[in-house]
Amino acid sequence: MGKLMRNLVILGSTGSVGTQALDVVRSFPSELNVVALITGSNFDLLKEQIIEFKPQWINSNCTTQQKLELCSFGCIEKPIEEIVGLPEVDLVVTATSGDIALIPTLIAINHKKDIAVANKESIVIAGKQLVSKAKENDVGIFPLDSEPNAIWQCLRGEDKGVNKLIVTASGGALRDFPLNELSGVTPEQALNHPTWKMGDKITIDSATLMNKAFEVIEAHYLFDIGWEDIEVVVHPQSLIHSMVEFVDGSIKAQISKPDMRMPIQYSLLYPLRKPNLELSRLDLVDIGEFSFKELDLDRYPCFVLGLEYGKKGATWPAVLSGADDMAVNLFLSGKLNYTEIAEVIREATELHSPISNPDVYQALAASNWAKQQVANLVK
Repeated sequence: MGKLMRNLVILGSTGSVGTQALDVVRSFPSELNVVALITGSNFDLLKEQIIEFKPQWINSNCTTQQKLELCSFGCIEKPIEEIVGLPEVDLVVTATSGDIALIPTLIAINHKKDIAVANKESIVIAGKQLVSKAKENDVGIFPLDSEPNAIWQCLRGEDKGVNKLIVTASGGALRDFPLNELSGVTPEQALNHPTWKMGDKITIDSATLMNKAFEVIEAHYLFDIGWEDIEVVVHPQSLIHSMVEFVDGSIKAQISKPDMRMPIQYSLLYPLRKPNLELSRLDLVDIGEFSFKELDLDRYPCFVLGLEYGKKGATWPAVLSGADDMAVNLFLSGKLNYTEIAEVIREATELHSPISNPDVYQALAASNWAKQQVANLVK
């Protein structure tokens, strides 16, 4: 198999992952075609994207006047829920943070569209339900984030014999920050990630390591692996993106530079591998060595919280996701200290009365409930 043409919807096209996904599209015009762009209110960038990629449909939060101007370039404004189910669509790329992608993802799966997912929150909130629906509809869920994407690559061709998954963590911007000074950390300090360039929400989640708890939850559902068989280690270089250990003791690792375009390309072109001159290669001699450290749980209470409530199932993971979303927003806006992020998430989550076996809409409602609880607590 050496050729494909895949029609894409990019949900979150003006964000960090969305713009990098479009970088990949730009490198493979014969294989990838953008039929729809969905974003917030970044009018100027969306306008540039429309002129370059010529989508048939768009959805944005721009003003009415701006939408009229955007549609003057030949595209049509449609509701997100309609766009993701259109017959022309092959793959929906969920490149947003937060829960905005959850319902469109469910609708797309029900319309038998493959999903390339960078939106961790969708899997955290309703991973069991989405994976079940995907199997029912013979739909592929392709992870875009570097760590689950690395596991996916390592598992390809390996049907049996997995002993454990080893998820790597950079440790985030504050991995070497004095513990007794964490309460005074500013948003600017927490956003200064040592290796990755990402959106604000995921960068803060990387500092608290809540994103790593989310990735463990994601791996549990996407790869059907038991909680006890997923390990997290700190790898400061961010070059080994995750590993799989097999029952014979052999370990497979996916190694590349910390460039999101690499896993994005693998997902968008799957099952093809193609050269991309825009991606730089790794020089192992130049790197010299890889190092690993045990995770310091005292430094990352959000990681501990994330695993605790992720493992509980029911609507607990959804509440965890919503509480984290609001807590991070409040920290970024200066209304919450860094160390209070974990405290307010736990306080809000403990107020929850869980629903067993929720549907996707009940899980989403639980997430929204948690956001309000955190907002109330901080008031």
